[in-house]
Amino acid sequence: MRFTLSSSALSNKLSILSKVINSKNSLSILDSFLFEVRGGQLILTASDNANMMKCYVALSDYEGEGAFCIPNRIIQAAVKELPEQPLTFEVSSPENSVKIVYQNGSYRVAGQNAEEYPYLQPIDSNATEISLPAGTLAANIQRTMFATANDELRMVMNGLYFDLREDSLNIVASDGHKMVRNMIYSCKTANPASFILPKKPAGLLRSVLDLNDEEEVSIRFNNNNAEIRFADGILSCRLIEGRYPNYASVIPSDNPNIITIDRKGFMSALRRVQPFASESTQLVKLRLTPNNLELTSEDIDFSTAAHEDLVCEYNGAQMSIGFKGPAIFDILNNLNGDNVTIALGDPSRAGVIKPCEQPENEDILMLIMPMLLSE
Repeated sequence: MRFTLSSSALSNKLSILSKVINSKNSLSILDSFLFEVRGGQLILTASDNANMMKCYVALSDYEGEGAFCIPNRIIQAAVKELPEQPLTFEVSSPENSVKIVYQNGSYRVAGQNAEEYPYLQPIDSNATEISLPAGTLAANIQRTMFATANDELRMVMNGLYFDLREDSLNIVASDGHKMVRNMIYSCKTANPASFILPKKPAGLLRSVLDLNDEEEVSIRFNNNNAEIRFADGILSCRLIEGRYPNYASVIPSDNPNIITIDRKGFMSALRRVQPFASESTQLVKLRLTPNNLELTSEDIDFSTAAHEDLVCEYNGAQMSIGFKGPAIFDILNNLNGDNVTIALGDPSRAGVIKPCEQPENEDILMLIMPMLLSE
């Protein structure tokens, strides 16, 4: 078997796929990439036994078909040092000896038997299927990932919850202190279904999807597995099993005190005030008066304190409410647009933060739980 392809094209695909491979694997074959030549395409595969990603490269020059494996560290180190040029792979059967020829030299690698490479269970024909633009999916994953938890006891909180409803697809994440809920109205179904996508495959998807790509991504899922097809590849993964909490029940139905404020200005003020807060609580207090937001922080143990006034649009009741500074900063940092609204009820009720301008056919909501004030 022989085939030729671009060195940079191969290097780019291997760089993406290398994120799938764990540093330590239960099977030694999982330290390798699977190379398959089928129907005029090179199919590159990486797996960690729970997630499997395939990328496709069209071949214009090839002879024969077959499959072999190469250790990821060897092939990545060999390819990334080469400038853009054609690479020719010559594979000898049945010993799987691989010779890689480039302009000024060649490499020889002992390949491994492709039959030893494991495969995930295929998705059955009764699986639920949805599709949405690649850019929309990428933006929602990027916007939501920060709110996932790292909870060994409640594993369901460690992923992104895809809740397919009759009026929208809701993508949700929460760690119990903050929550993100994205509603995508262009994706809906008459038969509601849901799944929890672990963080690792979600991050892999975000790395391969373009925020400006309008090409459709297909997601097929059942109770245990999901298969996600994008422009030039497939991601198959195991899902987190369990029942996700009722996220809608924690969203306040009536927070009458509405602040409209410049997002970047608010973030800059938090950067200045946060270093003076207690390291243990990280508490930042917001004091609201008509058209003014005062931020204060203090650390009694080290006799440090800071306060700053910000101009905002606010005509609600005067009140003081406390939030964990890094949490509210993360929320603002993962929103787009110049201005945001913050809806508050009282110092014990969750605050709801939204961008003033919502993306087309979407509704973005972020929620943050308050901290108890001593006064």
